[in-house]
Amino acid sequence: MTQAPARPKAARRQHDREIVALAVPAFGALVAEPLFVMADSAIIGHLGTAQLAGLGVASALLMTAVSVFVFLAYATTGAVARRVGAGDLQSAIRQGMDGIWLALLLGALVVAVVLPTAPNLVELFGTSDTAAPYAITYLRISSLGIPAMLVVFAASGVLRGLQDTRTPLYVAGAGFVTNGVLNVVLVYGVGLGIAGSAWGTVIAQCGMAAAYLFVVIRGARRHGASLRPDATGIRASAQAGVPLLVRTLSLRAIMMIATAVAAGLGDADIAAHQIILSLWNLMAFALDAIAIAGQAIIGRYLGAGDTEGARRACRRMVEWGLAVGLGLGVLVVLARPLLLPLFTSDAAVKDTALPALIVVALTQPLCGVVFVLDGVLMGAGDGPYLAWAMLLTLAAFAPLALLVPTLGGGLTALWLTLTLMMSLRLLTLWLRTRSGRWIVTGATR
Repeated sequence: MTQAPARPKAARRQHDREIVALAVPAFGALVAEPLFVMADSAIIGHLGTAQLAGLGVASALLMTAVSVFVFLAYATTGAVARRVGAGDLQSAIRQGMDGIWLALLLGALVVAVVLPTAPNLVELFGTSDTAAPYAITYLRISSLGIPAMLVVFAASGVLRGLQDTRTPLYVAGAGFVTNGVLNVVLVYGVGLGIAGSAWGTVIAQCGMAAAYLFVVIRGARRHGASLRPDATGIRASAQAGVPLLVRTLSLRAIMMIATAVAAGLGDADIAAHQIILSLWNLMAFALDAIAIAGQAIIGRYLGAGDTEGARRACRRMVEWGLAVGLGLGVLVVLARPLLLPLFTSDAAVKDTALPALIVVALTQPLCGVVFVLDGVLMGAGDGPYLAWAMLLTLAAFAPLALLVPTLGGGLTALWLTLTLMMSLRLLTLWLRTRSGRWIVTGATR
């Protein structure tokens, strides 16, 4: 006798519980990394302007180097979740170990590139002679923590795929506290200055990686999964990650073009742009948390062969993305008299930022749906489509953005162009989900 399908209301409540249980801890873990940078900035800022400027340059380089490998988390989450849905936990953890080994290899490669080229990389930013030595010191020491950070990406993907976002939250919280304590002790107590901040961060990152590895290795032993590197599995993980790498690089290119255009508009415009971009990124964390839940939930349903469950979960997560985006937009509109003074007292910057901020607030529901559908297709392992769709979006956005200084409209026009970019992303993602071609069941895609 087959089990009757859940009633619509009961199914929605089930999806709501799953989304909340996965998304809320995921949001906390996502916020931890920016808090690392904020803590370092607060501590280094008291050493002097040159040290803070050096930290700013080094942090920008490190965040760029690390962020392009976020596919290690995205690709691993969906792949592991599929195997969980198929009931093969041994294979799920084995898949995760392949991702972790890939992370270690990529991390070692990045360190090998950054260490000898640190002075050249710092020079590319046009860093002043007083700040450059501090930037080079911080960059070289902190690069030693990149393998650990990439392991954190891959291992967090394993746990998310296993439907566990609480452990990443606990690890991120412990890492943040450890980083803060070590920075204070090494910078001021031991007197290492900016080098102490870098070493504190490296130690905290290694501690986080060790905690993740402990959890994953314990699971591997429990389910009899091999811990040894497997060339075939590592190669498969890399191949699955390439499309998501293309997607991520295309998205970063879009944001870099936007920043370059804003810089060309004038000092007030670039200052206002950075304020709005900071707020946009903060709201993106909340929306990305729902997307992470989507990766884990959709992968599990498809692995179990439950296409209708995957469709219902997708619809419900879209509703969540729309609702959270609407709430964030309303919050920004209501709080706008308080938000801008937190960042600047310059009247020109505030006047420039305000209309663009309204544009950002009004488009948050759109962003919510885009983030969720992006997560759904990642969970389905539909990386090649995401790569092509983002390349198309980049090709459409770039010429429009570069025309902003000529056509006029200033920063508001630039953010309207970014809204068009998000609208194109919505169109490409909606067409894909509507087609149903993303629904491929089984333990592997």
